Amino acid sequence: MKKILFLSLFALLCASSSFAQFNLGIKGGLNYSTIKAENQEIDESGILGYQLGLWSRIGGNFYLQPELYIGSKGSDFEFRSTVGGNTVVQSGEARFTTLDVPLLLGAKIGGDKLNFRLMAGPAFQFNLNTDDDNFSQAIDPDFYRYRDFVTNLQAGAGVDVGNLSVDLRYETSLQDINKNDGLKQSLLHLSLGFKIF
Repeated sequence: MKKILFLSLFALLCASSSFAQFNLGIKGGLNYSTIKAENQEIDESGILGYQLGLWSRIGGNFYLQPELYIGSKGSDFEFRSTVGGNTVVQSGEARFTTLDVPLLLGAKIGGDKLNFRLMAGPAFQFNLNTDDDNFSQAIDPDFYRYRDFVTNLQAGAGVDVGNLSVDLRYETSLQDINKNDGLKQSLLHLSLGFKIF
């Protein structure tokens, strides 16, 4: 599955050079991510992460925008349990380093130097590294066994001013991110891109 996705993306980028309108750029930004648990005994708070990578845009007023970037995301957790009539509170965090591959369809209003855009589409997330502490092992190791691949959905808006591109997007997971189910992630992305050509 991973090889097919990467080969398809590579073929798409190579074929796109034949289109009249094709742009390629770099991007970087911040995200605020949270992981929500169905278990009401767990409280979650978000953390700041980053993203850094490449984007391309194929088409005119309606376009396809494939991207490829490395990112970080995760959440802080606090778990309350009652032991012998006393409330015990444990806290910890889970952080991921991911390779993200959004394939967005969009529409823009305006010209090449100034335009406003709307976009949405799937984003494929490959977990490269998971860094969680002893908290996850102490609570339920099976519950916190995270998936290596997750399909997400992104939607947002952006503006292009000259060679600069600013995007604000919301992302949510279309499936549980842990193998035992029960956890879903959501992110708010803010990124700045620069059009190389």
